[in-house]
Amino acid sequence: MITKTQHIRIDAYDYRLPDERIAKYPLQQRDESKLLIYRDGEIAEDSFSNIVGHLPGKSLLVFNNTRVIQARIMFPKDTGALIEIFCLEPAEPSDYALAFSQSECCVWHCLVGNLRKWKEGTLRRSVDINGRRAMLEAHRLSDDGDVQHVRFVWDEPAFTFAEILDGVGLLPIPPYLHRDTEAADLETYQTVYSSVKGSVASPTAGLHFTPAVFDSLDAAGFCREEVTLHVGAGTFKPVQHNTIGEHVMHTEYISVGRSSIERIRDRGPVIAVGTTSARTLESLYWAGVILENRPDATAGELAVPQWMPYAGDGRLVTAGRALQNVLGYLDGQHLDRLVTSTRIMIAPGYTFKIVEGMITNFHQPRSTLLLLIDAFTRDWERIYGYAMEHDFRFLSYGDSSLLLRDQGNRTKIIY
Repeated sequence: MITKTQHIRIDAYDYRLPDERIAKYPLQQRDESKLLIYRDGEIAEDSFSNIVGHLPGKSLLVFNNTRVIQARIMFPKDTGALIEIFCLEPAEPSDYALAFSQSECCVWHCLVGNLRKWKEGTLRRSVDINGRRAMLEAHRLSDDGDVQHVRFVWDEPAFTFAEILDGVGLLPIPPYLHRDTEAADLETYQTVYSSVKGSVASPTAGLHFTPAVFDSLDAAGFCREEVTLHVGAGTFKPVQHNTIGEHVMHTEYISVGRSSIERIRDRGPVIAVGTTSARTLESLYWAGVILENRPDATAGELAVPQWMPYAGDGRLVTAGRALQNVLGYLDGQHLDRLVTSTRIMIAPGYTFKIVEGMITNFHQPRSTLLLLIDAFTRDWERIYGYAMEHDFRFLSYGDSSLLLRDQGNRTKIIY
């Protein structure tokens, strides 16, 4: 069934973004970035360091604790050609923690730059880690469209694949920065609370947080929880079709602990730090809907399809009931966290179930992230017009916004 949302034209989400408005580098002090506040249709601005004064009382802030991996590996060929292998997600083993802990070989889904120069054969390069050397090999196994399946093999079992990436990989900063990765990016392109390796792009809303901001949050009595969504390269992919119904959302891995789900269920209002946290929280709801309709669903069947929120099939439940369904599933499976994936598309026509506020940067024209912002505010053009007129810095290293739902439109986590 084709829904009204799928007919939305992406050219309605285009705007002129001059190159000079794209922040190529972060500010020296993270929390000195500008903060746009959107509340009840009114727009104001402040410094991010003062965000505590603009949050609703008793808010629960939910952070994405993913850490960006050094996912780009360069292999020089004897011919002089340079092949870039961009590791997207693990294939064998598919579990991130297991893949990073491998000590001899593993298989990843990858993008390959200069692929026409790698028709066959094995790529090799040396890796030096703490004075010890290993030889790393890459073998093409198969492809799935643009994505290649690549087996990595190395001859030093003392090294894990995580160490191999840290030793030889480059951090994949966004392509729209139009510059090479620099040493400073290894720190500035990570949030200060990042801990779980797996992303190929940073959850950039969190880049503004500093220990001082966390201290002010704690002093004011705000609560914090963490979820994990490993950001894929698809986050940089603009919608290239006329309507969003033709766009294929990328799959992203999510992991949420049982205690975090309980806090999300019991606290409020819930403020998502970043669109990735928002997608994770809303996907939790839809996993609970799947369990309402299929209590015996397997872990794989809890993956949230792209258009599920708009399909109208199955019985919807309150957010509290959905989260309780997820907790019941974890109890029944003797698990302490939900691990699944999501392809959820959040666009105008979507009704938010859990998220009541959002902290986020300013996103690319014609992007699914801009669609998400409009689904939440129904007012993206005025928000972005203000940011453009008031010299806000855009995209990953740019300024921030705090978006709050109209008081009459607040989400309630009820049973």
